Amino acid sequence: MKLELQALSARHPAARPGAAPALRALTLALAPGEQVAVIGPSGAGKTTLLQVLACALPPSAGQLQLDGATPWQLPRRALQRLRGQLFLAPQVPPLPPRQRVVTAVLAGQLPRLGLLASVRSLFYPADIPGAHAALDRLDLADKLFERVDRLSGGERQRVGLARALAALAPLPGATDAGARLLLVDEPLSALDPTRARQAIETLREAAHTHGATLVATLHQVDVALAHFPRIVGLRDGALAFDLPAAEVTRERLAALYAQHEHELRGEVPPPALADDGPQPVVMHCR
Repeated sequence: MKLELQALSARHPAARPGAAPALRALTLALAPGEQVAVIGPSGAGKTTLLQVLACALPPSAGQLQLDGATPWQLPRRALQRLRGQLFLAPQVPPLPPRQRVVTAVLAGQLPRLGLLASVRSLFYPADIPGAHAALDRLDLADKLFERVDRLSGGERQRVGLARALAALAPLPGATDAGARLLLVDEPLSALDPTRARQAIETLREAAHTHGATLVATLHQVDVALAHFPRIVGLRDGALAFDLPAAEVTRERLAALYAQHEHELRGEVPPPALADDGPQPVVMHCR
């Protein structure tokens, strides 16, 4: 999916009157199938950017186009169809405690299902092999029928990533492709370095296989530089740089994380305190 942002600004729905926008006059373009890491200190606007790209938060100024379409000018049904081609994986995946892992993973398919099929899948999971395959890529196949509340924090985060893998795969017996835009917010915050490398490599490989565009926000700057060909730096809601990974120097990073050097060293703030303040709830329903 092709992405184009022209002088785009965005505000939180809960922002105080007169508060500065979370994104300010951001201009950015991504080609179909491109993979980009977004870095920057807490409060830079990284999560807000993903919310805007997911069509969950409308711009307050400027323009967003996805494959040439302006989402918020589309009729309701057309906007729903567009949202069915997107998948947003939040930093803390919304996993009901008593839900089975298989159901949690297959929730990644819900935006592409009709209402009756969506409700039925909550009680009678239809694509158990697909859920098993997604979990197996993250070494969680043995948790397929486990309850979510019996998982560790790292395992729950990997279940959220397995849901993203399920969103990318075509539905059983369907001819249409899976999600064409994958948006991943801080996917490694609860993972150790080995699991983090495995997760990011799996996400990149899956996006490449299915031809999906991938945008990931990361606190782990070393991981971003090692695994992504293009790096976008945000600070105070504005674009600091947009460069190939090889051109992101120590000096640029020092300027980007000035007064936030602890984050550059890899000291990640707790999820409740990280990034852009109150978050809108994302619900993609048919």
